[in-house]
Amino acid sequence: MVYSMTGYGHVVGQFEDKEIIVEIRCLNSKVNDFRMKIPNLYKQKELDIRKILNDTIVRGKLDVTITVASPTGEDEYTLDKSMIQSLHRQILNLGIDLSNTDILNAILKFPNVITSNESVINDEEFAYVTKLLQEAIVKLNEFRSIEGITIETDMNLRIDLILKALVAIEVFDQDRISLLKEKMMKSLTANFSSENIDKNRFEQELLYYLERLDITEEKVRLKQHCDYFLQEVANDQVSKSKKLNFISQEIGREINTLGAKAQHSSIQKIVVGMKDELEKIKEQLANIL
Repeated sequence: MVYSMTGYGHVVGQFEDKEIIVEIRCLNSKVNDFRMKIPNLYKQKELDIRKILNDTIVRGKLDVTITVASPTGEDEYTLDKSMIQSLHRQILNLGIDLSNTDILNAILKFPNVITSNESVINDEEFAYVTKLLQEAIVKLNEFRSIEGITIETDMNLRIDLILKALVAIEVFDQDRISLLKEKMMKSLTANFSSENIDKNRFEQELLYYLERLDITEEKVRLKQHCDYFLQEVANDQVSKSKKLNFISQEIGREINTLGAKAQHSSIQKIVVGMKDELEKIKEQLANIL
């Protein structure tokens, strides 16, 4: 099956008197790219958190937010009064007309104005945070799986349309040969009298020309590549976009060769439709793992 690169996971838990919220958002990226917003108390465990994410999430630009809230909030944080007073004086000296609320909001954004009274996270709390993180990852992957089903269905439909178009080409292939023979004969008779035409030589040249325009091998290879694409989409491997991209390139080569050799307007129209479906497949491949 196919997994989307985008996803979302959100869990809420309670540890003692703290409400802990873990939220993970994932967007398209060729590599793992983590951006984390966590409480200062958890900074000492940031490498551990990153390792968990790196070991369990396959590709993506991740925004990870861990929020901790306490119902009381008492004795958990300390205001640095001397720093607040110093910052307040400096802001007033700027002579900018600001309300007290604006000044307070500006001061509170400075680092270390508010500090946590807890200096070290205990093992029990971090174990609980780890559990919530893993639950959020599970939800993220479930989201990816659901989106992946939609993408997989769409790509399978596109491949099926290409295969149906390949069958439609068969209808015109024999007609194409007859038209090519007729076209060449008209060209000869328009420039030479029938007495000067060596029919045996003409047949030899015609066979040589038709061999160069034969599309049997391209049709066989295109069918094989499409079947291989469907086979790879259906397997259990999580990350498969790179391989599917390679296969789609091979599909594109065969379609282009069909168009170049066609020498038939109806076949060329079908080829244009095939190319359109292949482009839609490539767009979807940019969204999967």
